[in-house]
Amino acid sequence: MSTRAATVSPVLHALLTGVVDYAGLFPPAALSMSAAAAEYAAHRSSPFGWMLGRFVVPVARLDELASAHANLADAGQGAWPLSVLVSADPAGDSEVIRAFNTRHGDRLTIESVESRAATVEAISWALPLLDDSLERYVEIPLNAPRSLLAALARHGGRAKARTGGVTADAFPPAPEVARFILGCAELDLPFKATAGLHHPLRGEQRLTYESDSPSATMFGFLGVFGAAALARRGADEAMLVKVLEERDPDALAFEGDTMRWRDHTIDIGSVSAARHELALSFGSCSFREPVEDLRRLGLL
Repeated sequence: MSTRAATVSPVLHALLTGVVDYAGLFPPAALSMSAAAAEYAAHRSSPFGWMLGRFVVPVARLDELASAHANLADAGQGAWPLSVLVSADPAGDSEVIRAFNTRHGDRLTIESVESRAATVEAISWALPLLDDSLERYVEIPLNAPRSLLAALARHGGRAKARTGGVTADAFPPAPEVARFILGCAELDLPFKATAGLHHPLRGEQRLTYESDSPSATMFGFLGVFGAAALARRGADEAMLVKVLEERDPDALAFEGDTMRWRDHTIDIGSVSAARHELALSFGSCSFREPVEDLRRLGLL
């Protein structure tokens, strides 16, 4: 992957390295496999490829991805890291994943799996059936009881939060997101976020790429990951809500080895620890939008 641009502050680089799991196969982009693979290859070799994480793909489409990758004129250097959405058959999917990594691991390497569960019983049943050599993320309802987070921690899983979608009602209220982040921080439970995080800051954005698309108030990825860093420093729910709802680009600054949100500062060590141990990535069907918005803000 490309090295970071010289103009990017070290603390912003620490916050955003590998942060975007590319989900171009999913709405609202919903690209074909060949188009999504070509986009990912182009992003990997771009000046901002250091921000790119894994390619997200359903388990049923792994062979399709392998064919698309083989047909690319230039897939870039190194194996692509993948995150695979598993089905209702975690044991069977684990066999598929092991076989795939054996056949294609030099070009495409599955590093994590993602599933869903709404009860402690579902988590306790499914997680042991998934290969524990992989990072195992489970999407849970944001308003779920803390017992679900505790079950994930107990079984060595990781949490996944849905922070938006293609309809306005898919976006949760800020206090729910804040409580989720706090719960994960208190349990030392790593998490990823997905959906509705194409933009750095809170604001009204169009829900799809259609010309007549309605808009909704979306969270910003700088807010989510900034809130996570503050949560590890002991911030309470009220402070996290304010960070998540922040719309003023001047309220956030990245200067040398220090990140600042209004009167609160976080050193690069704390930011790096938050990224490696708590808030790991977010899924986005667009990589261009996060990059373009950061450039407009003068951060890249």
